[in-house]
Amino acid sequence: MSRAAEEKKRRRLLRLIRTGIVCLTAFAVALAFCIFPYRALLPAAHIPARGEGELRVHFLSVGQGDCTIVEFPSGKALVVDAGDGSFEANDTIVSYIKGLDCSSLLLAVTHADIDHYGGARELLRVFSFDCVYLPVLPSGAPAYESFLAAVLKEGCARDTLVRYDAVEDASGAYAVCISPHAAGETEENVSSAMLYVSYGGVNILLSGDADAVRERTILSELALSEDILDSGRLRVRLGETDVLKVAHHGAASASCEEWLSMLSPSAAIVSCGAGNFYRHPAGETTARLAAVGAEIYRTDEQGHILLTVRDGTYTLQTHIGG
Repeated sequence: MSRAAEEKKRRRLLRLIRTGIVCLTAFAVALAFCIFPYRALLPAAHIPARGEGELRVHFLSVGQGDCTIVEFPSGKALVVDAGDGSFEANDTIVSYIKGLDCSSLLLAVTHADIDHYGGARELLRVFSFDCVYLPVLPSGAPAYESFLAAVLKEGCARDTLVRYDAVEDASGAYAVCISPHAAGETEENVSSAMLYVSYGGVNILLSGDADAVRERTILSELALSEDILDSGRLRVRLGETDVLKVAHHGAASASCEEWLSMLSPSAAIVSCGAGNFYRHPAGETTARLAAVGAEIYRTDEQGHILLTVRDGTYTLQTHIGG
């Protein structure tokens, strides 16, 4: 073999070796990203420190999805829904939770729509949860099955979120599930969990994606007995609701007139994405909220919204952590 041919062969071999090294490196990096929860390296969001004896509810701006964090006075936090799983929403939620001083974490998924559970699997990779509350109506979608597999893999306690389930805090604050009544549900949004949060005489209702059908069902139950939603000694009085997390991103199919009239909230929070395809919140919904005197706050316009409860009163701040 001539010297030129040998040199050509040597260069070809070097190219193959370099290509192989590049491919192996890329594979190793990809594998590391799959195994290691790299979002654990994200910086914490800058969130005001929680004061002594305060309960806080954080309504996160995660596009056309939902994520609400109830931060109890003890430092325990209940994450209600986890966004749609988009890259930006996942980053936002992880950074936000890292910015809180949580002593323990719980996760609740109100129902099996991707815009509510999409980011839950990623949260399980990054954080340790004491318990995961699952929706009554599961989904056969691959993304949901992947979420369930992650719950099993992490080995955290599990519960199905139905009426009278409660999260209690040593401070006296609590969150009670008021709907659905039982696990035998068939309609996706109708079966969405609704949570009543109470502390120091201030009450907040997190409506999930429940629609007017469920609202009217609960109204008919309350007509029989005002204490029908109480969970043991934990009192639930929907007529004393101060702040409403508006159902289904402000869709016209929820927040019916008689429901809002009974709740009579002084403030209403709408979680929705800027310029969303569904045109949420619907004009009919905002008009009904205005008719009962509720001041409307929107995550698409005001970013993360922070509700702080202290000494029997509450304040609302916008554009938190950004």
